[in-house]
Amino acid sequence: MQSIIGTGVALVTPFKKDFSIDVEALKNIVNFQIDNGIDYLVVLGTTAESATLTKEEKELVISTIVATNAGRLPLVLGVGGNNTNEVVAELKSKDLSAFTAVLSVSPYYNKPTQEGIYQHFKAVSQASPLPIILYNVPGRTASNMLPDTVVRLATDFENIVAIKEAAGDIVQAMTLIKNTPDDFLVISGDDMITLPMVLAGGAGVISVIGEGFPKQFSDMVRLGLDKKVDEAYKLHYLLADSIDMIFEEGNPAGIKSVFKSLGLCEGVVRLPLLPVSDDLATRLATFTKQIG
Repeated sequence: MQSIIGTGVALVTPFKKDFSIDVEALKNIVNFQIDNGIDYLVVLGTTAESATLTKEEKELVISTIVATNAGRLPLVLGVGGNNTNEVVAELKSKDLSAFTAVLSVSPYYNKPTQEGIYQHFKAVSQASPLPIILYNVPGRTASNMLPDTVVRLATDFENIVAIKEAAGDIVQAMTLIKNTPDDFLVISGDDMITLPMVLAGGAGVISVIGEGFPKQFSDMVRLGLDKKVDEAYKLHYLLADSIDMIFEEGNPAGIKSVFKSLGLCEGVVRLPLLPVSDDLATRLATFTKQIG
């Protein structure tokens, strides 16, 4: 899966001030990624506020991104949830012809056992016509998909080809890199430890900060993949403060504030999320201006 090595970004869903989807802003954001070195785009991940979108709105987001991208970059679609049968039904019924792979989050809220997680992804694997990227994000799901479970899945199912690992645990990430099959990709889901993961043998990142500063962040990942350590760390430390800031008051409020500073979209999010405070917006705008 060479097409998902490097920097992918989890696209936001921009909203107008009346909370409707801002289609023109979405087109501009997609072009901004493509024009500045991003390697692939992730559609309808959690950063897209998918939980607040209707079925019709999700289709609008998909069709807008597919049309704007026009085949230029690989696309990954988020298809996951905590109702296994519903995820299976969506994979069997949805037109996935525009996509390279599916990103599927580990079941949230239910807190399944490791065997429950395995059986969930077994069913997802059997239903999916596309390669699957597992998504482990314990901070949101309330359960950690342990390395042994990932190794089992990667070994047992050919179409489970990668994991977006967002436990924020570099030791767990290194265990995955060490123990999964050689062709299995371990992708960072945590912007702050992306570079250490890449240098340890990871395959890149699915990023949030990367869509605000796509050139600098994708350059950092490429340098890391090329093992140009000193040059890569210069870019890491250049962006490090912004990574903390964009998550300070929740995602995607922070990255949308960056986009507002760039003139790409409003900072509007849907409840229960709120826009960032004036103080944080000012700090993000100052940082964005300094980066240029």
